[in-house]
Amino acid sequence: MSDTAANFLRLSITRGDNAAVVRCHGKLVAGVNDQLYAEVKQLIPDTKRIVLDLTDLTHMDSMGLGTVVRLYISAKSAGCDLELINLGERIRKLLAVTHLLSVLGAIGEQGITII
Repeated sequence: MSDTAANFLRLSITRGDNAAVVRCHGKLVAGVNDQLYAEVKQLIPDTKRIVLDLTDLTHMDSMGLGTVVRLYISAKSAGCDLELINLGERIRKLLAVTHLLSVLGAIGEQGITII
């Protein structure tokens, strides 16, 4: 991965007893999507609830979308809940157009406390 690609996505993870919040900053696009998958996949075995906070995510392409779907499937298979919160307008439209908004279950706009 090039230095330029590495600057597209930054993650900050906060862990609690049975939950983790992964705050995504930047762009979730081809070339950096594996970074998100690797970081979140490590959380799945020991965490019952993982929340992806997309407040600062400015762009997601098809590779990024595919990564979120892969994580959702991996989490469900392990008995873990993966939830999305704070979707920006562009991300919400992408999920709506692909009919994934209802599947992935965007929550959190109600101010749910995670940890």
